[in-house]
Amino acid sequence: MIGSRPERPLVLAIAGHDPTGGAGIQADIEAIHACGARPATLVTALTAQNTVTFESWWPTDPEALVRQAELLFADLPIAAIKIGLVPDPGIAGAVRHILDERRHLPVVLDPVLAAGSGRCWDDDALCVALRELVAFATVVTPNGPELRRLAGADSNDEAAARLLDLGCGQVLMTGTHEDTPAVRNTLYGPANHMTWSWPRLPGVYHGSGCTLASALAAFLAQGITVASAAALAQAYTIQTLRHATRCGGGQWYPERLLAGERPG
Repeated sequence: MIGSRPERPLVLAIAGHDPTGGAGIQADIEAIHACGARPATLVTALTAQNTVTFESWWPTDPEALVRQAELLFADLPIAAIKIGLVPDPGIAGAVRHILDERRHLPVVLDPVLAAGSGRCWDDDALCVALRELVAFATVVTPNGPELRRLAGADSNDEAAARLLDLGCGQVLMTGTHEDTPAVRNTLYGPANHMTWSWPRLPGVYHGSGCTLASALAAFLAQGITVASAAALAQAYTIQTLRHATRCGGGQWYPERLLAGERPG
C-alpha cells in the first residue's frame, strides 16, 4: 500500500564498498534482502581491489558518515545495525557516535581485520578502536584469527571471554580459518556456549563473513532470538557457499540471492 511502513524490517549496513560485489556493502544488501529484511547503507570506505588483489582504501569523511546516519534515522524505522569494514580510528569514532544514541537496537559487529585476499591490517590503533565498538554489539562475528587478535589472547575460549568482558552480548566465532576437518562455529554467551559443525567446502570464498553477519542482523531485526538467528544465518550462509561461482581469477563468490527467506 502506498505510503505505508515497509513490511520488511530495515537493517542499516555500515561497511566498505567492494567494487567486485563479492564482499562489503553489496554483499550486505544481497544477504539482508534474501533473509527477509530491507537494507539501508552507510559506506565507510571506497576500496581498490579485484578478485585476486586488495590494493588500497579511501575512508569516508567521518562527519559525512554521521550526518548521513542522522538523516536515515530521522526518516527510517531502522530495526538492526550491521557493521563491517571500519578502516581507521576516525571512522570507528563516527560509528561509536552513531551507536551511542541507538543502544536499544540489535547490533552485529563483523570485525574485519584482513582482506579476502589475505592481506592483514597491521594497525594496533584500529584494534583498540574496534574494541571500543565491541561494547555496543549484540553479537560480534569474528573468525578465529580475528577473534584472537582483537582480544589479544592465544586461545579462542579466552579471547571470547575477553570480548564478553568488554560488554558485548555474545560472540559467534566462525571456524573457517581453523585447522579442523569440519568447520566448527561457536556462539559464546555469558553463561554457556553452543557449537555447530558444518562440512568444510573445497573452495576459498570471498564475502562469507559479510554474508553471515548480514543474515544474522536481518534475522535479529525480525525479532528472532540470537541463538535461533545464529543457526538460521549459518544455514543460509552454507547454502550460498554451496552455490558459489568464480567470477574472476581469485576466490569464489557466494550466491546470496537465493529463493526463499528461510534456509531449509
